Amino acid sequence: MAISPDLLEILRCPVCVREADDAGLLTLTKDVWLVCQTCERKYPIRDDIPVMLIEEGDRWRNTPVDELPETPPEPVV
Repeated sequence: MAISPDLLEILRCPVCVREADDAGLLTLTKDVWLVCQTCERKYPIRDDIPVMLIEEGDRWRNTPVDELPETPPEPVV
């Protein structure tokens, strides 16, 4: 199940939204990743739930979009 367009419209990167109301727009990629258009952080969607933790976004920030796994791995504990 993909993320609903309504939810995608209101979700914002938790880092960038602090800077400006229009910052932190997210794009759905591979049906399981949300990519911030402002800072390039990438947030996984696990079990149809967006994981909007800054630590998760930081973990994938330097990974190119085309190299993101098709299934996000479980978080490192």
